[in-house]
Amino acid sequence: MRLCRTRRTRRSVAVFALASALVLAGCGRSGDGGSDEDSNGQATAAPTAVSADFGDLKQVCRPGNPSGSPAQGVTDKEIKVGTLTDVGFTKKPEFGDVAKVFTAWCNDAGGINGRKLSAAVRDTKLTEVRQRVTEACSEDFALVGGGAGLDALGVRDRLNCLLPEFPAQTATVENQGSDLQISIQPLSPSHWPYEGFYNWLTKEAYPASAGSIGIIAIDAPVTKVSTQRATESLRAIGANVTYTDLYPAAGVSDWTPYAQSIKNKGVKGLVFLGDFRNLAKLEQVLTSLQYKPDWIDANSNAYGPAFLELAGKTALAYQNNLADLGGFHPLETASSSPAVQQMIDLYAKYAPGSKVSFLSLKAFSAWLVFAKAAVACGDNLTRKCLYETAAKETNWAGGGLQAPIDLSQHVPVKCYNVVQATPDGWKPADFKPDTGAYRCDAPATALTGDYGKPLTLADVGKSLNDLR
Repeated sequence: MRLCRTRRTRRSVAVFALASALVLAGCGRSGDGGSDEDSNGQATAAPTAVSADFGDLKQVCRPGNPSGSPAQGVTDKEIKVGTLTDVGFTKKPEFGDVAKVFTAWCNDAGGINGRKLSAAVRDTKLTEVRQRVTEACSEDFALVGGGAGLDALGVRDRLNCLLPEFPAQTATVENQGSDLQISIQPLSPSHWPYEGFYNWLTKEAYPASAGSIGIIAIDAPVTKVSTQRATESLRAIGANVTYTDLYPAAGVSDWTPYAQSIKNKGVKGLVFLGDFRNLAKLEQVLTSLQYKPDWIDANSNAYGPAFLELAGKTALAYQNNLADLGGFHPLETASSSPAVQQMIDLYAKYAPGSKVSFLSLKAFSAWLVFAKAAVACGDNLTRKCLYETAAKETNWAGGGLQAPIDLSQHVPVKCYNVVQATPDGWKPADFKPDTGAYRCDAPATALTGDYGKPLTLADVGKSLNDLR
């Protein structure tokens, strides 16, 4: 019996690690927890009056006198949308929390032209993506503010039922830039999203590191592809990858062999494509060996208090952990972003005790672009109007939650922002921002490798002419 439990535990750990890898492929999930607090870490008082404005967006939601049922999920009183989440497996409630906060605030402000928003949180439990998408296909107007680690499993079903999606994040190549999708952080198999970050690291901040880059990734198909894409991107900007390795999905009991290899190879810059819990263990061993690369790309998967706690102050003080937030405003400097501070205040009012995380910012931005487009469609709210209106946004910034992006075409994000993990917490790095909190000079080198492609309406025998 003890052996059976051990095998079950190892299998559970491996599946969890794989889920982390899939999320990582979608630009990462912030580390456990975030902030329901102001920039100094203290909860703030929620505003007493309900304003329909958010950041620099005016009247996101508003009252009205709607009539009719112009589309599935839309009645004269309600708009029903779905939010995908893996919460039953990951125990991470961010997407559901954002759905709760946004819909409560929007409804208090009058709803979508008088129609109340209703969010069905659809829990995939990691593997039940098709089942949840099938449910959404039969009930929901759109999918908003969510994501799933195995999102590829549901793309064909979503396209077949012509269901628009406004995801907080996408994880797999099949869904990154798929049709009928409005993404607030567009990804594409043909571009590496961290090229600007790596360009800064290897050409400006730590040029001596360019000749010896190492990549360690979890042993999973998605991260093997990510390793190939990262390697091609690094070589395109003149860097040299001299060391790559994989670690098992079930985890590593002793990171010493990996740390010793990194030291022996003289790795100056380390890219870690895996779960931040394993990165914390690796860094503790590297620190014990007194080996310090010029930089470690901890990625946004580690951005949060959990990584800081696991790594410990000794490793954090010794190693140089950096992460690219992809153009989303850091939570630690909420005082300089009215939109981030307003979101924290809304949490204090509508979900006291829930935490605002990096992923929450992305989900809230997705809800905002959905609501803005839905309001603009007026009383005759259809999927066609919703999608086409949202796709006309050429300077979307989520009210100030993120750097401006063009939603009218699927192009690589030009802006990035770098944070550093220190014994005193995460802080903005000195990366020479040129547009507020961001730096917007990221190159966009097209990758030449065959890394797959997103699914289209044509793949299911449909076209935009079928959208109603």
